[in-house]
Amino acid sequence: MNLLRWRTSLALKKNKSLRRNVPYKKASSIGIIFSVEDKQKHSDIKEFISRLETDGKRVQVLEFLPKKKENYEFLFDFFSITDLSFWGTINSSPAEKFAEAPFDYLFYVDNQSNPLVLNLLARCKARCRVGKFYENESSFFEFMIESKGTTKGLIDNMYKYTKQLK
Repeated sequence: MNLLRWRTSLALKKNKSLRRNVPYKKASSIGIIFSVEDKQKHSDIKEFISRLETDGKRVQVLEFLPKKKENYEFLFDFFSITDLSFWGTINSSPAEKFAEAPFDYLFYVDNQSNPLVLNLLARCKARCRVGKFYENESSFFEFMIESKGTTKGLIDNMYKYTKQLK
């Protein structure tokens, strides 16, 4: 994990992607990344996708699948800890493809920070990365949301405040 942290901080420094807030109405491509937890979170994510698609957005989803967690419905591309090499590199074609996608918005929907997902956020090409407020992780996001409740509450706040961007 130390090598992963080192690679993540290096990726943050080297990533020169153009970061800017696109007005929500003009945004066309959205990425969602999250860690699998339970059936409720899975349902909340599906509802979020539906809302975004109703707004005319193309949505791509990647999930981190922890050990001993169920991959509900196998709807989304995923990666897991087994994709992490000894050298701290994530070897997963879905994760690589996701990191390279130039999303207008990339939503990180987790209430607890995940070092593997942070590595992808550090390397991603998304214009605006949106996530929960974590005091020591502001360099991973352009837009952070304060949230102390459920995943659904976090999603609702992300959606509400992102829609207000003009």
